[in-house]
Amino acid sequence: MSFGTPEMWVPRTLPPDAQAASRLREWMEGGGKGGLDIIGLDLSDADLSGGDFSESWFTDAKLINTKLIGADLYRSDAEGADFTSADLTRASLVRVNFDDSFLREAKLDEANLVKASLCDVDASGASFRGTRFMGASLLDVNLRGADLSGAVLQENSFKVTLDNNTKLRGLSGTLFGPVQLIDLGVTRELGGADLEQWLRARGGDICVLSSRGRERP
Repeated sequence: MSFGTPEMWVPRTLPPDAQAASRLREWMEGGGKGGLDIIGLDLSDADLSGGDFSESWFTDAKLINTKLIGADLYRSDAEGADFTSADLTRASLVRVNFDDSFLREAKLDEANLVKASLCDVDASGASFRGTRFMGASLLDVNLRGADLSGAVLQENSFKVTLDNNTKLRGLSGTLFGPVQLIDLGVTRELGGADLEQWLRARGGDICVLSSRGRERP
């Protein structure tokens, strides 16, 4: 189901913000063709689960506590958007631009983040259980206290910040480091074999790659 057939899909809850709700209604009345332009608007507390928002513009929008369970945001621009405590469980987030966004305490369990861009993102306390990150770029991403249990990586840029509260059991695949590790208030860089050993000690099944793509011995 998608916005392309609005009689088959309607938001379970419209955003309380009048301007955002009006923009969403107008787009639906137009058949949902083309991307939704919600730049800078407030979609907080809406339930848009199951919607098709492919190639939409969420730039600088607020989506605090918004439900997007199973939604499709393929190739959408969410740069600078605030997804704090949003629920994107099982969402299709392929090639989405999340640069400079906020994913604090957000739920992205079993989401598809293949080839997504996450640069300068605060995802502290977020849940990525079973999330697929293959080919995604994670650069300067705050993952302190995040849950990456069962997530899958494949040759991902993984220059992130972790701490001892980051859950890593079942994390699998390959990545390029290094990461910043914060332990008892002290920050240190961890890469190569040391990073691989640290991840494996916490239940991850990870191979750390060199800059030339070869697995370190």
